[in-house]
Amino acid sequence: MPLHTACHAWHVAHHGRMVDFAGWDMPVQYSSIVAEHQAVRTAAGLFDIAHMGRLKFSGPDATKFLDQLVTNDVAGLELGQIRYGLVTNEQGGILDDVLVYRFADFHLLVVNASNRLKILAWIEQHRAKFQVTVEDLTASQFMFALQGPRALELMQPLVDVDLAGMKYYVGAPAIVQGVPGLVSRTGYTGEDGCEVIVPVAVALRLWETLIERGAAAGLLAAGLGCRDTLRLEAAMPLYGHELNETIDPLTAGLAFGVKLNAKDFIGRAALVAIKANPKPLRRVGLELAGKRIAREGAVVFSGDREIGNVTSGTFSPTLQKSIAMAYVAADQSTVGTEVTVDIRGSREAAKVVKLPFYKRSQVQV
Repeated sequence: MPLHTACHAWHVAHHGRMVDFAGWDMPVQYSSIVAEHQAVRTAAGLFDIAHMGRLKFSGPDATKFLDQLVTNDVAGLELGQIRYGLVTNEQGGILDDVLVYRFADFHLLVVNASNRLKILAWIEQHRAKFQVTVEDLTASQFMFALQGPRALELMQPLVDVDLAGMKYYVGAPAIVQGVPGLVSRTGYTGEDGCEVIVPVAVALRLWETLIERGAAAGLLAAGLGCRDTLRLEAAMPLYGHELNETIDPLTAGLAFGVKLNAKDFIGRAALVAIKANPKPLRRVGLELAGKRIAREGAVVFSGDREIGNVTSGTFSPTLQKSIAMAYVAADQSTVGTEVTVDIRGSREAAKVVKLPFYKRSQVQV
């Protein structure tokens, strides 16, 4: 039986098209992917992301343990700060990409739904030497994302922290519609907005309040379908597509989330070797000449030479172009390089373009 979030009945009652996603019954869309995508870009979209794993770390060695577990610098986090990082195996392969939050007396690790059990097992495998308590809060808490240019104004009356004054990738404990929760200025859409964690018991009331408050502003409930098109326009990698255990963070273009000189962590030695002798692949953006979509696995060619494969592709609702991300040979990864993509047996002209495909005009940092 698939797992259900606290708003599952609401999704079903409001015509959400439900699918099994990493063991959770989740809405792909309610109206249409394009309508929900455009609502996020122009107004606001409300996403149920309670399927994401939320792991709490406390105890005297919590920081030390996380610094061994995660590629980014955890000890250097300031109170409330959030950092993107990777969990890698001894060979440098990516087990997951994560967010690490630092609060006064604990850290929070947000992991992908598809990797939660794997990461929990990895933690158990490596925690024996540390005085750290790890709690899986996924079932007892609800998490949602409110994203878009009007997200903060819609959320502000429901929280006791100043969202506009909160910097990007910062979070804080907050009273959310009268109950204790956590609010962060984070997201996975390329838009401004926030992500909120509250107890399961108040999830539905808060969700319905936001839907009602946001209707006049153009807010829509948004499913996983437009979450994927939004993150692809913003060139944000997705585990199982751009990231997996055969790909390392440096090859994936995620060196900003790896601090090789700051500390030791599982996989560091392998990544030091890869940095010294880079793999001959690069993650790139592709813009296709026509409207056909290059799906995952489509082969990329330079002339008759096979140079790589598409990892994600869509027709961009914002840009009105067919776009994709791919891993291609390093010598064919320069912006402007002309390539072709095999789409169901016929070649489509494409070119390498700068990532991200879409970037909102202003980001407060």
